[in-house]
Amino acid sequence: MAPARPATEGGTRLAVGLVGYGEVGRILGSALAAHGGVTVSAWDVLLRDPASGQSMRAHAAGAGVLLMEGLAPLLERADVVISAVTASQAEAVATEAARTIPRGTWFLDLNSASPGTKVRSSGLVDASGGHYVEAAIMTSVPPYGIKVPMLLGGDHAEELRELLAPLGFAMTVAAPRIGVASAIKMCRSVVIKGLEALIVESFTSARAYGVEDSVLASLRETFPGLDWDDVGSYLFSRTALHGKRRAEEMREVAVTVREIGLEPLLASAIAERQDWMATQKERAGLAKVAKGENWRVYADRLLDAQDAARKASAD
Repeated sequence: MAPARPATEGGTRLAVGLVGYGEVGRILGSALAAHGGVTVSAWDVLLRDPASGQSMRAHAAGAGVLLMEGLAPLLERADVVISAVTASQAEAVATEAARTIPRGTWFLDLNSASPGTKVRSSGLVDASGGHYVEAAIMTSVPPYGIKVPMLLGGDHAEELRELLAPLGFAMTVAAPRIGVASAIKMCRSVVIKGLEALIVESFTSARAYGVEDSVLASLRETFPGLDWDDVGSYLFSRTALHGKRRAEEMREVAVTVREIGLEPLLASAIAERQDWMATQKERAGLAKVAKGENWRVYADRLLDAQDAARKASAD
């Protein structure tokens, strides 16, 4: 089956199916559905959850996205399938998709998974007649939307890039070999997610000791090109809101490091700190902090929650 072309290129409509209708899926779904040459459907396992399902259905109705009741029906109607689930579910989705994917259907794997995971997923999908392409999203999606920079990999990467470019995607082919784009993403994440974990641990401790101003002054002297107050505020906000997703990604980073025979001492620790922040999202009220607040607001909430936990334990 030859994939359809976008209406802007040949008059036919392109059918896109989204697996995962979380933050990334909703952003892409809204942008694609607004394009005249695209029909969009989506499926998410959380549609079965009353609370999450209600929110997804409301968003899909407003965006013009058709929600499906399973992966197989979505695969039947899609020319391009975009997998945007959690890192831990990436291979499971590819495995399930490989059972029923129609020949010639594109399978774009956006998930933050290790090179080994991407290689195995590619083998499954391609063996079933699908066209697997890996993608690595290289920065936070919300500021960019559909134009978020992506690296692609695989034998079919250039063809898919040409197909999707007219729809607004910003894609660059990293290599024809599966795993290269993922390796770039995973190695970068050690630094980016690690810096978030370092800032949370350092700044919260400094706040508790009342020495944050001196710490910031010292950092500015060592790295004069950075406004550490602003950097701290941004990094606190990202992990406060998305700690769970970042923890899952860092566990895949640990797998990536382990795949080369190196013990992922730092990647594993970063995953633990990100996971801890996820537990504080509700416990410390981090989700209620207004957008743009200074990092000290987050740190104070974390410290207050720790004090409350210690008092409760003492009682």
